[in-house]
Amino acid sequence: MKPTDRRQFISSLFGASVAAAALGQQPKLSYKGENIRFGLVTYMWGAEWDVPTLIENCTKAGIGGVELRVEHAHKVSHTLTEAQRKEARAAFADGGVELIGMGTNFEFHSADPDEVKRNIANAKDYIKLSHDVGGSGVKVKPNALPKEVAKEKTLEQIGKALAELGDYAIGFGQEIRLEVHGGVTDLGDIRTVMEVAKADNVKVCWNSNDKDLDGDGIEANFAKVKDYLGRTLHMRELNDAAAKVKYPYATLAKLLVDADYDGWTCLEGHKPPKGDEARVKGLIEQRELWTAMVTEARKTAGA
Repeated sequence: MKPTDRRQFISSLFGASVAAAALGQQPKLSYKGENIRFGLVTYMWGAEWDVPTLIENCTKAGIGGVELRVEHAHKVSHTLTEAQRKEARAAFADGGVELIGMGTNFEFHSADPDEVKRNIANAKDYIKLSHDVGGSGVKVKPNALPKEVAKEKTLEQIGKALAELGDYAIGFGQEIRLEVHGGVTDLGDIRTVMEVAKADNVKVCWNSNDKDLDGDGIEANFAKVKDYLGRTLHMRELNDAAAKVKYPYATLAKLLVDADYDGWTCLEGHKPPKGDEARVKGLIEQRELWTAMVTEARKTAGA
């Protein structure tokens, strides 16, 4: 990667002023983790913002990219005309905020073959949409394990559906991002699905679930899918004192840095502050908390 590219990545995570320090005044920071960027999923925190407001507030907060969750106020959907798609693409490009991709709810676990086919067909519409508006991928879900079907059969079915989507997405330069969600949050099961899909552009969207801590802990579970991680990852509020389980985000930062993760670590918060001004302030706080964790991890990368 060229030095200019690295500066771009660091700027999107830290902000321009801190990027200069990270590049020039902190030579002890490992190169690992330099491509970790902080973004936003519009779920909850940005659900009420139309495209201009979303871009404006992300710019104020130093957020370099957004994943557009479907059915939100941004109204970027498969129903857009060709002209409207060009307009949306231009808005994000001109606004300096990257449209990371579309966050859909399409799922492929159903015991009804026709339901699975409908979800695949609808996901394909959003693959094309993401391409047209400048995104790089589409998020989908596993999303459950029907009790009347053997788990192994359902996992294989999900994997095959993802393989079909991956093949379709190649022509549009898109990544299929399987969010670890719902009733399929065991990372061993997710690995099985990815082994069935067996496609370079079908990846895992880590979702910071409580189940990541089960068994031998987050390190062991992370290792199960590390080689399949895609360009997006989701996190809840990093300072949620009321959370039932205190998620070890500093450990996650360390794991991502040691893996030299290259992608967007996106806030998918559940408890947004009320009002735009407070929400922008909250986004800045979340970005700075994550920046501090990544920076600390980069000091000891490989140790």
